[in-house]
Amino acid sequence: MKDVYIIAAACTPFGKHADKTFQDLARIAYLDVLADCGLPSARAGHAGGGALIEQAWFGNCGMGQWGQGGIRGQVAFTPLVEEGLFPERVPMINVEGGCATAAFAFHGAWKDVLSGECEVSLAMGVEKLVSPDRPERVPEIFATGIDQLDRDKWLTYYEKAGAQAGKPFETGPGRTVFMDTYAMQAAWHMKRYGTTQRQIAAGASKNHYHGSLNPKAQYRFEVSIDEVLADREVSFPLTRSMCAPMGDGAAAAILCSEAALANFPKSAQARAVKVRASTLSGGKYRKLDEPGLSKIAADKAYARSGLKPCDFHVAEVHDATSFCEIFQIEMMGLCPVGEGGTFVESGATRLGGKIPVNVSGGLVSKGHPIGATGLSMVYEITQQLRGECGARQVKGASLGIIENGGGVMGFDEAACAVTILEKCA
Repeated sequence: MKDVYIIAAACTPFGKHADKTFQDLARIAYLDVLADCGLPSARAGHAGGGALIEQAWFGNCGMGQWGQGGIRGQVAFTPLVEEGLFPERVPMINVEGGCATAAFAFHGAWKDVLSGECEVSLAMGVEKLVSPDRPERVPEIFATGIDQLDRDKWLTYYEKAGAQAGKPFETGPGRTVFMDTYAMQAAWHMKRYGTTQRQIAAGASKNHYHGSLNPKAQYRFEVSIDEVLADREVSFPLTRSMCAPMGDGAAAAILCSEAALANFPKSAQARAVKVRASTLSGGKYRKLDEPGLSKIAADKAYARSGLKPCDFHVAEVHDATSFCEIFQIEMMGLCPVGEGGTFVESGATRLGGKIPVNVSGGLVSKGHPIGATGLSMVYEITQQLRGECGARQVKGASLGIIENGGGVMGFDEAACAVTILEKCA
């Protein structure tokens, strides 16, 4: 099978950037990803008489609520094309997959190179969730991540599941379906396996510690377990410190074939990271005791790569809430099902532990601009495998795994991507 490499990765600082437009964020991430592989913008457009970047994938969820429903990537990149910074006539495909949007863009670029359709492909995710002038945009954006054509289907599903979980499903002002359904899953896990609120808080505290070491994280402060537990309740057992914040940001990666590596500076070639697997799965209205879609995607990734869960040195998983980390490490086989809470509480997923998870700070500390999140995970693992993460570096990391889910379909996400990256020898 053809090898595919990440030759460059970039991520803006995540946070509240009300002063920046989608075009501003796209520009920062694009110029940073070129700089990461040592390419002047002029060379990005031309190599041997043609465009070096032959294809682009643009991920976004919310531009429609800002008035740009279609051709989002083309609009975001128009100034870059006009200024000669991005090559003319390069096709750009717009992608949306809820919170897994950027991972889908990455998967598209990976398939471009894997199939031989092109030698170099760009993936980018951009999002704005901070809207001081029109705050109602934010719930409108999140509403696109759940079925709006048959609301009765999921309302009935959650009402029945609430009885099983021992936590009735509630709706109303000041609540979100997403946090309430995560809380219901956590309640069921607590009831079934004895997971405790303190164990969930331990995961949140751990990721806030990791985020304090990440200069690009939205939250760069530590929070103790007791402080997590004492924070404002969002939906029991979840407190505010256990939930991802609203923020803006962008992330990008350039993928290339082995043959195309020679077109990049030798310093960039030495930092290339191999993509061992990029797999997807789809959600369904599953039973509470049925494995989630991330297990399906992870199993496909293990089969494609020939690797096992015990082979990895670092992981990034989609912790929209700190309970999600507990659930996802179980689904990915990083610990036995039902033991995620004790595994996290033991320190196994902390920097220096058995398998450090979310050393970036995860979504709860690094931030979660939904259309950019998946590529920010790629950026983090790429940096880890290069040994360039400074105080949060996982020693000796040569294999990393990423899980990124998006949208809601019952207690599944609607879509999931699992990516495996390897340090080149």
